[in-house]
Amino acid sequence: MKIILKENIENLGKKGDIVNVAAGYGRNYLIPRKLALEVTPSNMKMIEMEQQALRKRLEKEILSYKDLVQKLNQVTLSFTRKTTEKDAIFGSVSSSDIKEELDKLGFEIDRKKILLDEPIRKLGNYVVPVKVFHEERAEIKVEVIAEGVKQKEEKEEKNQEMKEEKSSDEENEKDAEN
Repeated sequence: MKIILKENIENLGKKGDIVNVAAGYGRNYLIPRKLALEVTPSNMKMIEMEQQALRKRLEKEILSYKDLVQKLNQVTLSFTRKTTEKDAIFGSVSSSDIKEELDKLGFEIDRKKILLDEPIRKLGNYVVPVKVFHEERAEIKVEVIAEGVKQKEEKEEKNQEMKEEKSSDEENEKDAEN
């Protein structure tokens, strides 16, 4: 039996596809649930009109999603965690942690679209793919830092800045004396 799909159905096809299915599957499952239509000339014309409208909407959506992909590719998230001596972290950085950080930055991404095979359990820099739209994917940079290291780096930066300020102040005093 030939039918026209009205919805995307896993392992069968996408909306608007004409597929062959068993007569019982089409008549007893797909058509009563309004997931498909029987192939007739009038149904073919109706589906063609719907597909044209769908293509126009898809083009607009793709443009907006490409913009989102570009913005997400520039994002770098940083997580600080307590660590062991072997650079393994207590706990992990999971897709829900990444989602929370993205929400704080104003990105509304579903947790299931963050394609993290398994939670991050070691220090380092990682690239995490995010499914944005059908085949469109973005890559977010994730940095996992030891808890004490970031504070030490900040203190070192402040000390360096203070030393530079002191040396520039001393130079200014010498210039003022001359």
